[in-house]
Amino acid sequence: MAMTITEKILAAASGNETVNPGDNIWVNTDVLMTHDVCGPGTIGVFQREFGKDAKVWDKDKVVIIPDHYIFTEDKKCHRNVDVLREFVKEQNINNFYDPADSTYSGVCHVTLPEKGHCRPGEVLFGTDSHTCTHGALGEFSTGIGNTDAGFVMGTGKLLIKVPESIKFIINGELPENVSAKDIILRIIGDIGVDGATYCAMEFSGTTINALSVEERMTICNMAIEAGAKNGIIAADEKTIEYLRGRTDKAFVCFESDSDAHYKKVYEYNASDLKPVVALPYSPDNVKPVTECKEIKIDRAYIGSCTGGKVTDFILAAKVLRGKKVSVDTYIVPSTVEVESALSNIKLEDKTLRQIFEEAGCMEIAKPSCAACLGGPVDTYGRCNLSEVCISTTNRNFPGRMGSKDSQTILSSPQTAAASAIAGCIMEA
Repeated sequence: MAMTITEKILAAASGNETVNPGDNIWVNTDVLMTHDVCGPGTIGVFQREFGKDAKVWDKDKVVIIPDHYIFTEDKKCHRNVDVLREFVKEQNINNFYDPADSTYSGVCHVTLPEKGHCRPGEVLFGTDSHTCTHGALGEFSTGIGNTDAGFVMGTGKLLIKVPESIKFIINGELPENVSAKDIILRIIGDIGVDGATYCAMEFSGTTINALSVEERMTICNMAIEAGAKNGIIAADEKTIEYLRGRTDKAFVCFESDSDAHYKKVYEYNASDLKPVVALPYSPDNVKPVTECKEIKIDRAYIGSCTGGKVTDFILAAKVLRGKKVSVDTYIVPSTVEVESALSNIKLEDKTLRQIFEEAGCMEIAKPSCAACLGGPVDTYGRCNLSEVCISTTNRNFPGRMGSKDSQTILSSPQTAAASAIAGCIMEA
């Protein structure tokens, strides 16, 4: 029986030879991730259902990554991290990235692949909707709620429904000022925020093959913004090269059968793609940049799991090099590894950090989710009152980056950088 890559992974994880969309199956979990926002709730469910003295099903498969509300004076945020720290000690969990010491890493969705927790063919659950990011490495990865996560924590298993798959084929060479963020925003604009509800969004084609692993992560990261259960891209030599040195565990690479069934198939010619933005207040309110040039901005924000990776900063630096920003521009590396790269990677004779500093960007932030999720009033980059912010983040709902009176416009790193220079939405 022909199957898609998502169906093959779920079949393997459930011990079945084949599965069909709509089947309810028990799957074995390879990795469970939680963070400071949902971790305490997940722990509470686990202890309520399995007992205060119960042990997690596998201490080496639980990964806990505080990242959302870290650099703040808010005592409740600190308490959340304390709860995680206490639990980790009780359970002797090895994979804990503590903000209090050198193990701290930053945003969970970039930390997981950096630290070798993502492998092709595996099943990864996380208490965060953007866990779909990791489908970029050829695995089934999806966000779940605290109740499901508490159950996984105790059993290592979860009952899920096999999703239908929708295929997106993008072929050809991208225009120079178009990147992965433009691809996924265009797709979401075409199908809507409910266009892939509980489906697997599978991305393929020569354009996808040419993208770096980090750019593929950007695409899979935003599958949830179309309502998808997961996003996925088959692993290839680039994936394996990325994983080399990051993990020593064996893995299996799956790919879809040529005659696999899809709910829908969409095809795009890369040369037809243009820089786009998603205007408030929905990720599918997508317009070409050329139609939005009169929209003024108050600030620019380059960061998050979607737009705060090394590749994102290289794209932004290419635009900002030798220029000056005209609005407050926030640079927020997603992880410590990315932060280090800003000082080590050069464009000709200048490091990325030097380019951002000379362009007049704000002081480069400590790695974290920062203002992407709003956060406490002292969160770095948090939007105030009626400010309009162009951002490389993933959501632009009311209040997403701070004040409910602010507006967030989603864009690629290049467009965010060009707009920071112009003071209005501008194509790079």
